[in-house]
Amino acid sequence: MPSTGGMTTAWLLTHANDDVPVDSPRLPAREAAERELSKPMYHENDPNLLQRALDSFWDWVGRLFASASDATPGGLLGLVVIALVVVALIGALWWRLGTPQRTPVSADSLFGDRPRSAAEHRATADKHAAAGRWNEAVQERMRAIVRSLEERTLLDPRPGRTADEAAAEAGRTLPGHADELRAAAREFDDVTYGGRTTDQRAYQRLKDLDTALERTKPQLSDVVQGAAG
Repeated sequence: MPSTGGMTTAWLLTHANDDVPVDSPRLPAREAAERELSKPMYHENDPNLLQRALDSFWDWVGRLFASASDATPGGLLGLVVIALVVVALIGALWWRLGTPQRTPVSADSLFGDRPRSAAEHRATADKHAAAGRWNEAVQERMRAIVRSLEERTLLDPRPGRTADEAAAEAGRTLPGHADELRAAAREFDDVTYGGRTTDQRAYQRLKDLDTALERTKPQLSDVVQGAAG
């Protein structure tokens, strides 16, 4: 009776010429597998490009935190403590500096983008002065002076006007206070653009000037006087 090994060898020899090969080369087999797997039917449930990008991002964040926690004393707990300290510092700076203000109309503009009356500027100036914020008090009092002159039609309202321009124009109408107006404009520029700090005496000078201007009548020009005569 033939052995099992002999029968297997005979069967292989008998079917050696069949259409189906016993073995196939590796490269054609791999190419065939790649072609098969590239068909759309195998990729219907694959994540889209955005999902893959998000997955890659979160993988990167995870690796970053893992590396940071390994390098931080205390591991993950130490990293959490550091994050809380950073958040606390940001909150303290926000509370100290306040909400960022929008950029004024121009870099050297006397007024911001929201028009206010002279009375409003005076009230704000007094509030700053009561709190000892002399820089802000001087700025608001100078704005009150110029706005008051505009309200009295001694100055034409003009967006973007600087403190120096306002002082020069007002000095021609009120020559008795021209020097004081120029000094007030310099004080405003120093604290607003020069990075200097001021004090209560400077604020009091602007406040006295504001009161004096309210009581001063404008000087008529020679042309107007001639027409009146």
